[in-house]
Amino acid sequence: MRIAAYQAPLLPGGSMAALEMIHQRVRRCEVERVDVLLCPEGVLGGLADDLESPSEIAIAAGDLPEVLRPLASESVATIVGFTEACDGRLYNSAAVYARGEVRGVYRKRHPARRESIYSAGTESPVFVLGDCRFGMMICNDTNFPDLATDMVKRGAQLLLVPSNNGLRSEIADVVELTRAVDVETARRCGTPVVRADVAGWTEARVAFGTSAIIGAGGDVIRSGTLFAEDLLVADLEV
Repeated sequence: MRIAAYQAPLLPGGSMAALEMIHQRVRRCEVERVDVLLCPEGVLGGLADDLESPSEIAIAAGDLPEVLRPLASESVATIVGFTEACDGRLYNSAAVYARGEVRGVYRKRHPARRESIYSAGTESPVFVLGDCRFGMMICNDTNFPDLATDMVKRGAQLLLVPSNNGLRSEIADVVELTRAVDVETARRCGTPVVRADVAGWTEARVAFGTSAIIGAGGDVIRSGTLFAEDLLVADLEV
């Protein structure tokens, strides 16, 4: 299968400008015969922990089909990070959007901040698109090896990692650390690992861009350009 990881610009909190950017990448992926386009964590609206009114960016699962309609494609499935509103709680989630339908939603199991506004997800589903079975982990989830191991045992052939490493400048350089985690996961599980991160600067945050496509043997097939928007494309055997 051919997969793409979109390293999106780090946008100010609350911005929905990434939707049009992703739309453009979907059209490019159609031309390049990409099967799956992976986008960063919280790419729609940013992360709720950074906002004074986090509910303003929250999207209920029932509203996703209308919100994601610009990304509809007959050939490209898109993984989109967003803040999910459900039963009075907020979740750091990623939606699987294919052929104009939401095929499923993953909720981050381990919100990174000690006092995150996000509730923790409780399940790690294995998603199916065509002949591919894949699992998801959102950013900090990759620091908990049992999550990946469990999904692979249940049939996942590929692990996708939406990320948002927009951090304070003094702690923002996590490229080597993140890459080491992904390489180790790929080698241990025997599956490719694909990460899509943000990159750039805002007044409060810096994102180096840790996006990468890692082969099942731990080889780095593609890596994102530091501090820059990028689209990584590779053919993977799954």
